[in-house]
Amino acid sequence: MITDDTTARPRTPPAMPNPQGSLNHGSANPLAQAWDDRIARLLDLLPKRVGDAIAWLRAPSRRWVRIPAALVLILGGFLAVLPVFGLWMLPLGLALLSEDLPGMKPGLERSARWLEAKWERVVAWWRRR
Repeated sequence: MITDDTTARPRTPPAMPNPQGSLNHGSANPLAQAWDDRIARLLDLLPKRVGDAIAWLRAPSRRWVRIPAALVLILGGFLAVLPVFGLWMLPLGLALLSEDLPGMKPGLERSARWLEAKWERVVAWWRRR
């Protein structure tokens, strides 16, 4: 039996069809579920040790570690002018914090979609040059 203390990466529950024919992931907000799916896909892209560490941190019982780590990362993101700190810390801290504040997930998913669209426009512009 697997508990929430395991270091195995959490898998997204399989989508189940609802009576209307669309998929239901069990979340009330489709954007929040899309954010969870995005994080699961990104964890699979990371090296095993890093992905397992983040999955360990995302476990519900790790709230006491996750919240301070998220706040430190967010504060570190604002210190991007210093050599060790950087803007990479801000989105990682927000993603960790969204595990405990689910109302953040739709906004983070909308932001990620906006950034992807902008990045695609920049890449298309660059290739046309």
